[in-house]
Amino acid sequence: MNITLQNTGKRFNRDWIFRHLDFNFVQGNFYAITGSNGSGKSTLLQIIAGATMHNEGIVSYNQVPVENAYQNISIAAPYLDLIEEMTATEFLNFHHSFKPLTKTALQILNIVGIEKAANKQIRYFSSGMKQRLKLGQAFFSNTSVLLLDEPTTNLDAEGIALYNNLWKHNTSNRLVIVSSNDNAEYSACSEIITMGNYK
Repeated sequence: MNITLQNTGKRFNRDWIFRHLDFNFVQGNFYAITGSNGSGKSTLLQIIAGATMHNEGIVSYNQVPVENAYQNISIAAPYLDLIEEMTATEFLNFHHSFKPLTKTALQILNIVGIEKAANKQIRYFSSGMKQRLKLGQAFFSNTSVLLLDEPTTNLDAEGIALYNNLWKHNTSNRLVIVSSNDNAEYSACSEIITMGNYK
């Protein structure tokens, strides 16, 4: 699925975060959104995901109705909450009920290295374990679009290596957009959007 932004802008109260953003995101390509803190990186990613409304312009999803676009998009971000009363297995199975996964819950937990906590409530997970679960849910959702906001947040060196391995094996023919200021998180991206250019 391609995603097109035409003259897109977002403001909070009277302050414009960004304006006049025109861009065509093409499936199969990798993009990075960079910029200083408060420049609108995460806000733009949420607009692309359909989670936040823009104030001007048009966001279109390659002839897919806006209300159905979420079915083609998966996202991992520090500010997205997990359902902490569920176990990791229950969470992935619940997610699978409305957005299919490409592997079973147990396979995903094995790959991201938290299989020993498969039946533990997420509320007892460390921040790194939660991030591994978020990445597993996002990378293994059967979607054509993958959105990643600061994807190595709370990860140790082993977790960062896991992220790179997930990218290597699970991004083929997907539209991937990374919001980050850490070059290591988006080094594979061929195009970069600098938010300071849209003030």
